[in-house]
Amino acid sequence: MHLKRRVLLSMNEAPINGYRYADSKHTHSHGYLLPSVTYILERLALRSSERRVFELGCGNGSVANALTRLGWDVTGVDPSVQGIRHAREAYPELKLFEGSAYDDLAGKYGQFPVVLSLEVIEHVYAPRDFVRTVFDLLSEGGTAILSTPYHGYLNNLALALTGKMDAHFTALWDHGHIKFWSMRTLNVLLREAGLVDIRFERVGRVPALAKSMIAVARKP
Repeated sequence: MHLKRRVLLSMNEAPINGYRYADSKHTHSHGYLLPSVTYILERLALRSSERRVFELGCGNGSVANALTRLGWDVTGVDPSVQGIRHAREAYPELKLFEGSAYDDLAGKYGQFPVVLSLEVIEHVYAPRDFVRTVFDLLSEGGTAILSTPYHGYLNNLALALTGKMDAHFTALWDHGHIKFWSMRTLNVLLREAGLVDIRFERVGRVPALAKSMIAVARKP
């Protein structure tokens, strides 16, 4: 393996392996993310044989379980040892494994009509490598659905005025957020990777003060 690539692996995988989950239940963000995600998925109008999703960063398996109940065939990976342990204990029938975006996931699992990644990219040290993996996992014409906390002018101004800026951007959260995306910067990243037809939805609260944004993009 190339030395630079080996260094990236050691820098990226080791910290995220320890990301902790208390159980196999939904996190608070799923309350406002899942309704929009399921709506986006259904609007793709895929045939039953195409209702296959790869979840990059499946965490404790709660999203994969919810989508499976809606008729989706989900395969997922997450580098969190504890997250996958909870997933296997709660949902042993699901195809969820330890792994990260820095692995050759397309080589191991193939390609999918949909790649889903919720509230993950803000934790990623090398986002270009991450999105390149998303691109490789997608079949031709496939759809990427990625969410991340929303950062816009009014949102950040509200944090500053209410004295919550330091808590929001805290450096004291182990394995927490290290990248803070705007629509513009995430759009640039996705286009660099070769994705097209990029659009965004803001979810949680009113749009100007949204909690998260969902990027939807297509592989040509």
